[in-house]
Amino acid sequence: MFNKILIANRGEIACRVIKTARRMGIATVAVYSDADRDALHVSMADEAVHIGPPPSAQSYLDINKIVKACLDTGAQAVHPGYGFLSENAAFAERLASEGIVFIGPNVHAIQSMGDKITSKKLAHEAGVNTVPGCADIIESADAAVRVAQQIGYPVMLKASAGGGGKGMRTASNDDECREGFERATGEARTSFGDDRVFIEKFIVQPRHIEIQVVADKHGNVIHLGERECSLQRRHQKVIEEAPSPFLNDETRSAMGAQAVALARSVHYESAGTVEFIVDRDHHFYFLEMNTRLQVEHPVTEFVTGLDLVELMIRVAAGEVLPLAQSDVQLNGWAIEARVYAEDPLRGFLPSIGRLVRYLAPPASDTVRVDTGVFEGGEVSMHYDPMIAKLITFGMTRDSAIDHMREALNEFYVRGVSHNISFLSALIEHSRFRKGDISTNMIAEVYPDGFHPSDLVHDNPALLIVVAAAIHRSYMDRAAGISGQMPGYEQKADDHWVILFDGHPSLVEIRPVDGGHQVIYGSESYLVLSDWQFGQPLFRGTVNGQLCCIQVERRNLFYRLFHRGSQLDIMVLTARAAELLACMPVKEPPDMSKFLLSPMPGLLTQLKVQPGSEVRSGQDLAVVEAMKMENVLLAEQDGIVAKVLANVGDTLAVDQPILEYESAN
Repeated sequence: MFNKILIANRGEIACRVIKTARRMGIATVAVYSDADRDALHVSMADEAVHIGPPPSAQSYLDINKIVKACLDTGAQAVHPGYGFLSENAAFAERLASEGIVFIGPNVHAIQSMGDKITSKKLAHEAGVNTVPGCADIIESADAAVRVAQQIGYPVMLKASAGGGGKGMRTASNDDECREGFERATGEARTSFGDDRVFIEKFIVQPRHIEIQVVADKHGNVIHLGERECSLQRRHQKVIEEAPSPFLNDETRSAMGAQAVALARSVHYESAGTVEFIVDRDHHFYFLEMNTRLQVEHPVTEFVTGLDLVELMIRVAAGEVLPLAQSDVQLNGWAIEARVYAEDPLRGFLPSIGRLVRYLAPPASDTVRVDTGVFEGGEVSMHYDPMIAKLITFGMTRDSAIDHMREALNEFYVRGVSHNISFLSALIEHSRFRKGDISTNMIAEVYPDGFHPSDLVHDNPALLIVVAAAIHRSYMDRAAGISGQMPGYEQKADDHWVILFDGHPSLVEIRPVDGGHQVIYGSESYLVLSDWQFGQPLFRGTVNGQLCCIQVERRNLFYRLFHRGSQLDIMVLTARAAELLACMPVKEPPDMSKFLLSPMPGLLTQLKVQPGSEVRSGQDLAVVEAMKMENVLLAEQDGIVAKVLANVGDTLAVDQPILEYESAN
């Protein structure tokens, strides 16, 4: 067994590997860029080595620097995590030449399965079902159109070296195919340094279901069941679960057998994942094999009781798998939700900045949080915007969903925008509850994007009475301050006006043992809690029902979050409410003559100059953020008056890029 390993990664996966290595008594070495100098994985490791500036190509993708860090620290093996160099055959080859063990598959398997075109040919030869398509490299947009016409629309253009939803575009006609080719090759070149793409038939209403395999160096290969990964947005997984609510035993067995057969055909060793797309009739087709640990591996760990990172380390050290296929037992249900720093209400644009507050739900037998951040840390524009992976477990699917709902409700993040409200809405949706999901579900449920109207609370009275009780607590504390002038002491009144959604309502609040009695509308509510001033979570009961509500006091109003919904509530005296009604409403500034950057990122293309005529829908600029290219379009006709940013500039959210005047 190894004495010391280096983790060639960052963020939550680096922290995840360190935890297992520590439990196994193995010392760890972290690597970090300038942007990650104060990152969590750096402080968790036994040693840390600086490897360069923030851009991945100059740090986490620099093979020479990683190898040097191994040699300098005496690390005997490298765990690559996922992403970066995890599926880079040249990296594994270089490590071997230096006498360093790669904690992953052999070079042949990486090369065979890492290239999607080669892998499809090998899968076909191994008897694995494959999707109809063209496995040859597409050289140009015109060639892409010719191939797409032969296969028949809709088609999917995919980067051969791709993954994580990057370098992928769907096309339903020739124009979309041409544009998709340009975008797919551009993203592939930026993300992987390899702009090769191929085309295959796009399966309508598909499910994305993958099989976890593990193999050792002694010819033993097993599978650990499936993961349902169909809830995706722009080909990025959002929520995963194990097992799948869709598969029957026959299909599950057939998929597992084909996954094992494919792994054997390339003499696979270590953990790997064979991904399939499954149609509504349970027909399944090989998608790709990921020759690494998957982001969503914790759901498999929950239902099998196995530590996949430990298995990878033991296999790399030459040990025999400690179990056979007949020993694999799947128990219960696990669900994972990916918490990202992104704004669902602004088209899921990435968010960067400092985590002013970060309070994850406490870990338990049913809740696990894998993260690489901490309160006060930074979410960088240079890397993936993941904040954490939230995983819950239950003996039934409904139980796992209930635990997830409560855990999301307790997840408190401030300082950056996040997608917790979106995750909550998905978990609560009737289609998810029924297991009626596909890779198209999010687009079908939110065809025009995710909006505040999708977050309407089903019982706003709950939040209103809690805000009223909290306000009364503050007023009672203010009334009890010492040193008040005799005869002019402040008194907390029982009668107040609630201002919610612009509408005033009367409320009566009276202190009782352990809480408050609140009368709102025609109903009486008993609000009991041991909540203390400044606590971000209000835990208590309302008329005997347990509740956990996120609370912020923001000057004149209280901001409450519950089940993904946000309510801003003011609690005022009658006179204050009367005067507030007389206040003018401040109008927002007119920014219609500016093209604003909708996200923080790098301005990589600017397609107009002063004097250029602009038509509505025309491409104006491209902003790269989190390795994704985002095309900015004109919202109206006009003429460019000024260019306010240059290619290569790092942009802040809402920073003006150009100003234009009306063509009239």
